[in-house]
Amino acid sequence: MSPTRSLLPGVKLPPAPRHGLARVLSKLGICSRSQAEQWVRDGRVSLDGRVIRDPEYPVHADRQKVAVDGKPVQVADKVYVAINKPRGLIVSAADERGRDTIYSSLAAAGLPWLGPVGRLDKASEGLLLLSNDTAWAAGITDPQTHLDKTYHVQVAGKPDAATLLAMQKGIVDAGDLLKAKRAELLRAGEKNAWLEVVLDEGRNRHIRRLLSELGFDVLRLIRVAIGPLALGELPKGQWRRLDEAEVSALDQRGTR
Repeated sequence: MSPTRSLLPGVKLPPAPRHGLARVLSKLGICSRSQAEQWVRDGRVSLDGRVIRDPEYPVHADRQKVAVDGKPVQVADKVYVAINKPRGLIVSAADERGRDTIYSSLAAAGLPWLGPVGRLDKASEGLLLLSNDTAWAAGITDPQTHLDKTYHVQVAGKPDAATLLAMQKGIVDAGDLLKAKRAELLRAGEKNAWLEVVLDEGRNRHIRRLLSELGFDVLRLIRVAIGPLALGELPKGQWRRLDEAEVSALDQRGTR
């Protein structure tokens, strides 16, 4: 028997971990954290038969019964998806301005709720992951894991070797250190060029801001790989499930 579970007289067991109700629902993989908070406030969620309206209400998930709309909540089967995001779509479940989102590509797929693993802004394209495994997703997005993300970037003009070196040394913009782990020239024409840029951590609009500070406008930005997973030949706007080997290769939980 583990010492922490000892039943010796006078020895107190450590309390079981408790988490807020909204967080518990999210970790079960049935909805996002924000959706869970709204469900709780709307009175749709009960704990041991009693409606709870506080999203932060502490829950012992291993021994208390959570229900939504009167139906017991169970852990959702884990789903892992890669999608080739087209330019112009919002990475959000809903947009207050009515703009199209990435979920329009998944509407008829019959998938459970899936949350985006990281972000791509509206103007960016390429590889995006979605999953309801929040722990797996957190490992990928955690800056401490330094998981490489690879982008192909079209810019107006032709960056020279000094510019590529400056991208790797980094610049400070609005208090953020912006730099690339690697930056290489792929090809160049008379008016524009394509770069391959690798980041091992990302700020908001990281590449666009970095290149802008160095005097270059980004014309297209395509994420072509996350860690060992490449976008490959996946058509634009299409999605596929990841296989077990791909899921495992991206699992960063042991590196944090």
